[in-house]
Amino acid sequence: MSPEAGTLLSTINSPADLRKLSEDELPRLCDEIRRFIIEVISVNPGHLSASLGTVELTVAIHYVFETPADKLIWDVGHQAYAHKIITGRKDRFYTLRKFDGISGFPKMSESEYDAFGTGHSSTSISAAFGMAVASSLLKNTGKQHIAVIGDGSMTGGMAMEAMNNAGVSKANLLVILNDNNIAIDKNVGALKEYLLDIATSRSYNRFKDLVWKIMGGDTSYGANSRSIIKQVGNAVKSTILKKSNLFEAFKFRYFGPTDGHDVIHLVKILRDLKRIPGPKILHTITVKGKGLPNAEKEPTTYHSPGVFDKNTGEIINTECAEKLSPKFQNVFGKTIIELAEKNERIVGITPAMASGCSLNMMMQVMPDRAFDVGISEQHAVTFAAGLATQGMIPFCNIYSTFMQRALDQVIHDVALQKLHVVFCLDRGGLVGEDGATHHGAFDLAYMRMIPDIVIAAPLNELELRNMMYTAQLESSGTFSIRYPRGRGFLTEWKLPFTAIEIGKAEKIRDGSDIAILSIGITGNFALEAAQKLYNDGIKTAVYNMRFLKPLDESALHDVFQNFKNVITIEDGTIVGGLGSAVLEFKNDHNYSAKVIRLGIPDKFVGQGSPVELYRFYGYDAEGIYNTAKKTCEIIN
Repeated sequence: MSPEAGTLLSTINSPADLRKLSEDELPRLCDEIRRFIIEVISVNPGHLSASLGTVELTVAIHYVFETPADKLIWDVGHQAYAHKIITGRKDRFYTLRKFDGISGFPKMSESEYDAFGTGHSSTSISAAFGMAVASSLLKNTGKQHIAVIGDGSMTGGMAMEAMNNAGVSKANLLVILNDNNIAIDKNVGALKEYLLDIATSRSYNRFKDLVWKIMGGDTSYGANSRSIIKQVGNAVKSTILKKSNLFEAFKFRYFGPTDGHDVIHLVKILRDLKRIPGPKILHTITVKGKGLPNAEKEPTTYHSPGVFDKNTGEIINTECAEKLSPKFQNVFGKTIIELAEKNERIVGITPAMASGCSLNMMMQVMPDRAFDVGISEQHAVTFAAGLATQGMIPFCNIYSTFMQRALDQVIHDVALQKLHVVFCLDRGGLVGEDGATHHGAFDLAYMRMIPDIVIAAPLNELELRNMMYTAQLESSGTFSIRYPRGRGFLTEWKLPFTAIEIGKAEKIRDGSDIAILSIGITGNFALEAAQKLYNDGIKTAVYNMRFLKPLDESALHDVFQNFKNVITIEDGTIVGGLGSAVLEFKNDHNYSAKVIRLGIPDKFVGQGSPVELYRFYGYDAEGIYNTAKKTCEIIN
């Protein structure tokens, strides 16, 4: 799928082509880019509303700055689709997020225009500041460094740490705040209120426009007059807003707020800012989902809407109408409400993923016991720790890939102090089209190294429900439950709660020829493979280990005393996970059986559907079958 012939977009293969256009042609180009994004994403699902909101900003930046020599960083990366289209990936845009296609996020190995990989949030200012300091050390004083931070990323503590560091430097750094008042869900917290105050203060904005016109539009006043006007402007900002400017408190020169959809005005502003040295911030106001009415009205729904009608915006349900198993995250959302109704000490916490992890269900019925703390995983974990010290039982729901950002807090603030916090790690394993930045490949391994923690992974939705019940019982301690994205395996799952013995595995199929040890949803693949092996005369035992920590040593003794060949399978890295734990046990007890490990290889895995990736890396049912059959043939 390519842009129509005769359009301006059809002539744009690089920012150099873009710069050949007149300023008056830019609004038309923006309309064409926006329509192209809608057309492609309507049939090839991806992140929609964030990129629709940054089209004019993208065009203006590439028009004014000499990318890729000037460094442009997008934070968060899913707002960069227009950037990909302009920078030579237009004709491959239809492969976005597909197996062996282009990434849904900026990726340094994909293009010289992707100055930094940004799949997670709040990293752009730190990276851009590092680049700016490097340019200074290398005497490349003319190079520009631009960080576009949006979709709630400014609420991340790392962004503030970077501003605190960069503000007292002379770095040639421009931060552009893409302020749309929403991340995936609506922004929360004091910073959101502060930005809203700036954006809606009529008195301040009228005065700001006057100051801008005098300082930038008419040089007859002279340098001293401009200095005086700036000082008066700062004083008025403090008076009108009844607070000092937060960004200027960090020693950044602040400009804005300005309309992020007026591309011609943005070009003029950026040209002016290009001439101003030192750290500075441009505050732009944008509409998430701009250009598609449904997305403008419901930006959360259209953050990643799936297939939709490109003309009306209506979302098309592509799933079979037959009775479906529920999504794991919805089982979490419904189960935590049931548990909280029975146990008044249970609370829910999420760092800006309320709708994604389904904690929004609890927020609707128990708003005083469910907390969205913004994009702040570290704070979420220690906030949970504080609650736990006072007898509460926090269920802290964080995507596996984002939990990496709070590992020290899990170790130091929770596990070391033996606090009763329940971590529910959504999106465990290969999540699909978001690719390497979002696969939950490492949580089993990095959680396993922590003392005094329970690590569990359910076979299906019913087991998730019972693990959550078990985790909130007295003396369960620090407890981690990881589960995958998307639909499960059962249609009947809402049964009475049953406690699971912590550290106890379950043999879910008998056999005598070979044993498969699984954790989490991979047990379903193992069962399917075992049935096929049985049809070939190979009797395969399947153990659902359930817990990576503590391991069921009794079950492992049974396995190694009765089988000469063992396969482990996990939807996580094979380095440090279940396979490693089983090998360590085997070595510690001097067993001689051969252990074959299946799982995510020791590499960063690209995008593709989970089914494609399971097959490619050989741990779907067919891959397990082939491995087991080959092993048994060698035995015979």
